[in-house]
Amino acid sequence: MDALRSMWVEPRPANPPDSGTRDKALIAALVGWSVLEAVFRHHLAPRPLLLLATVVAVAPLWWRRSHPLRTVAVAFATLTAVDIGRIVTDERGQLPGSVSATLVLTYSIFRWGSGREAAGGLGLILVWLSTTLVAESTNLAETVAGYAFFLFAAALGAAVRYRARIRLRDIDQAKTREREQLARELHDTVAHHVSGIAIQAQAGRAVAATHPERAIEALATIEDAATRTLTELRAIVGVLRTPQDTEFAPQPGLAEVEGLANGVRGRPSVEVTVSGEFHDLSPAVGAAIYRMAQESITNARRHARHATRVTVAVTGDADQVRLTVEDDGSSGLVGRAPAGYGLVGMQERATLLGGTFRAGPTTDRAWRVEAVLPRTGTPR
Repeated sequence: MDALRSMWVEPRPANPPDSGTRDKALIAALVGWSVLEAVFRHHLAPRPLLLLATVVAVAPLWWRRSHPLRTVAVAFATLTAVDIGRIVTDERGQLPGSVSATLVLTYSIFRWGSGREAAGGLGLILVWLSTTLVAESTNLAETVAGYAFFLFAAALGAAVRYRARIRLRDIDQAKTREREQLARELHDTVAHHVSGIAIQAQAGRAVAATHPERAIEALATIEDAATRTLTELRAIVGVLRTPQDTEFAPQPGLAEVEGLANGVRGRPSVEVTVSGEFHDLSPAVGAAIYRMAQESITNARRHARHATRVTVAVTGDADQVRLTVEDDGSSGLVGRAPAGYGLVGMQERATLLGGTFRAGPTTDRAWRVEAVLPRTGTPR
């Protein structure tokens, strides 16, 4: 009962895709199919009925995602009325093959409709299916096959729907883990700055009476540190989630990136190069570079087929830091799907710090990860 109640209150999936070129091609193909049948096939229903059946079965396909119940209601109610008319007038000719578009509508009501809409739509579908099987005088085998086709379409729509929901949940979990990881690293950054402010304030107070100029220098240092701390605090406000689930411990940073080459044994080998200017680099950015390099190396070792080498390059300039990780393996489809949760986490991390992230195959079929982060790690 709980399972049925859960299905009954299931809402519609969020953000269904708009109709586009593929929908136009599908509708055009089904209409063309009906025209060819009307010309070359015999034993069809009268042409006015053929035209009506084609229109009510095919036209609603355009709105099947945005209005799944309405399209099913219009299509199947009209087709049921047509079949009742065929039974009453004893018009036993077959309807066009384009009526198979009703399988797509059956799939759509379970893929894009709410639980109540799916239940109501299934009732309309079963009523029409019973009526049309009588109208076409089908035998037992054809009757069973007809029900099986439509039940399979409904089951397929429900399966795709729940698979998509599970995937969205897993992506959200990956983003949450990345946000909590970043929150821990940002906490350490703020603690570092606040400690520096306290030390400089103590030093300034100690020398204020005897060396006022040194006290002014201490105040300037405090101002600079306070500005950085404010920036990091703004980042924390944007990403910090459940505080009781967040552990605050020292996190690795840019200084530990070169050590990634030493921590990997066997193939593929890892080569790390660090070049450029990194003074005054935000610790949050340094930690992000380390985490993304670490994740990219792990992905290469797991998924890069026939890879012998992974190169990690970190370059810093006046405004930003660039991380590039590339392997020489084959970027086949197996294990290299662009929507992997590790890549989702890296994308989330880069976005939260105001940077950009790209990952994908190169022209020579290798795999490259590239992230560009502002030195200050200021969120957009």
